[in-house]
Amino acid sequence: MGRRWKPLTLYFLSYGELRFSELRRRIPEATQKMLTQTLRELEADGVVLRTVHEQVPPKVVYSLTPYGRTLQPILAAMCEWGEAHAELLARTRPGGNRNAPSG
Repeated sequence: MGRRWKPLTLYFLSYGELRFSELRRRIPEATQKMLTQTLRELEADGVVLRTVHEQVPPKVVYSLTPYGRTLQPILAAMCEWGEAHAELLARTRPGGNRNAPSG
């Protein structure tokens, strides 16, 4: 899970298959190059499936493999943690209140 965009990519794919452009809209901070690289790595790891539908123009969709779906409970737990700590995280980010409690 080394890349910054992998957890977000997996999170959005956990709701169903998406085209590349749909992922780009959901993760606008990721460049096209980084998202492409992230998807390729996840595909190589056996976590994401890339399906090409033979039509004109070709339609390519990404989805989680059964192996990738085993990550869904972990992603859900990470989301819950983030929501529970959102206020603290906002205060500790650059420009936020740095007087957040430690520990």
